[in-house]
Amino acid sequence: MEDWLELAFFQGLAPETLRLLSAGARSVRYGRGEMIYRAKERPEYVCFQLAGKSILYNMTHNGNRKIIFIAGRGELLNDHVLDRHVTSLFCETIEKSEVLKIPSDTFQKAMEQDFSLTRRVIEAQERKIWRLGHQLKNTMGSIYLERKLAAKLWKLSRDFGIRTEQGVEIDIRMSVTFLADLLGAPRETTSRVCGTLAARRLIAMERKRIVILDPDRLSRFYRTGVLED
Repeated sequence: MEDWLELAFFQGLAPETLRLLSAGARSVRYGRGEMIYRAKERPEYVCFQLAGKSILYNMTHNGNRKIIFIAGRGELLNDHVLDRHVTSLFCETIEKSEVLKIPSDTFQKAMEQDFSLTRRVIEAQERKIWRLGHQLKNTMGSIYLERKLAAKLWKLSRDFGIRTEQGVEIDIRMSVTFLADLLGAPRETTSRVCGTLAARRLIAMERKRIVILDPDRLSRFYRTGVLED
């Protein structure tokens, strides 16, 4: 349970703050595909990913998922920390996970007493806003779907990549449906885009696993649209 104290988010906080947070903190195990919180709920807990991975997403007007973030170990999962507002996103595990849950009132009390904790929350949410800004840039009509997917896969390989003989394998099981939710495009279109990237030897796909064959080449492609030999 005390493993959460090793997370970078909590490093360097005052001992009094850590004791206050520890008093109400608990670790909860989730299976794959379980909901951590839903949209339009008041947050009862502030949650951090201890193990496994989760997604934060919303629903489109057509009833499809649009994945906004994929969270790994150490990441703050809440889109809202203060319980004065309801949540705007859904948070769901995509593999077996362990989540640290701290009661919102306890966490807010600790924030009031220790600005260092408040600063950590602000920095975490600023990183999410920065990532959203890049996502919005990549949704403009001037970028082809191939480049948009290439950008997302490159980012995932940087965050969750494992070096192999073939290239950098993304340590997330991703079906075409999952990629469609990530891309915000129909499944059939996403399947064609994946086939195009594979045919250009930018990625390799097998059994829901994706390997980035050459991260630098993929990066140049999504930035410029030019495919080098």
